[in-house]
Amino acid sequence: MKNLLKGFILTVAFMSANSNYAQDHKKVQVKALEEASEIPAYRLINNPDGTCSFEKGSIPSLKHMNTASFWYSNKTEAWEKNAHPAPRKQYVITVKGKIKFKVSDGSTFIIEPGVVLLAEDIKGKGHSWDMVDSDVWERLYIPITDNSDDLFQAEKK
Repeated sequence: MKNLLKGFILTVAFMSANSNYAQDHKKVQVKALEEASEIPAYRLINNPDGTCSFEKGSIPSLKHMNTASFWYSNKTEAWEKNAHPAPRKQYVITVKGKIKFKVSDGSTFIIEPGVVLLAEDIKGKGHSWDMVDSDVWERLYIPITDNSDDLFQAEKK
């Protein structure tokens, strides 16, 4: 009985030490991911003359974003394909589809799953878009709360 109790205590001590090691190791892994991981992104912005342009960059991974709600859409209306400003500052996360966005000077970029769009061109002429290779665009709209950092990091030129 004494040996059984001793074995049990050693097992619990080993499991506890192993658990602490695993937790510490997991914390190091998460911290490394936070520092190293970035998600590709494009940001639509207003220009002083009322036109729209874009920046290429990224959003850091595993950072909390200041948002209050979100909704999912798989419908598109004709007006959405014409030039229009964003109705609010928001993240647009493509779940399915490939979309070609066009800004005022005719420049374009492609958004597809894995690339975040920050729509911040809330004034002026805005942007337009077309679906590429499909007639489906499934996406999440996630409004950015007022006066919050969008976490966008522009690509160094």
